Amino acid sequence: MEQQPLNGILESDPRTIKLSPLLLYVKIRDSKTNELINCLVHVHALDFLYRAEKGSTAALLGHYNSRRQFVITRYAIVAHTKVGA
Repeated sequence: MEQQPLNGILESDPRTIKLSPLLLYVKIRDSKTNELINCLVHVHALDFLYRAEKGSTAALLGHYNSRRQFVITRYAIVAHTKVGA
């Protein structure tokens, strides 16, 4: 499994596929190719669920599985600041 970088924008909020062990599903639009990629998150999934939201920018590292889903092993989410009036 060769690790590949991926930068993009989250097109959907993370969805829980499985609770034990926690497995998340999210769609990400690649910033280079503008392609929509189906991703799975298992490592640090609870933290990813807390930080990620639709429209967030993400830098990812992972690999593709046999179903051509990108399995995220490391990530960084650019935080959005919400300012109320």
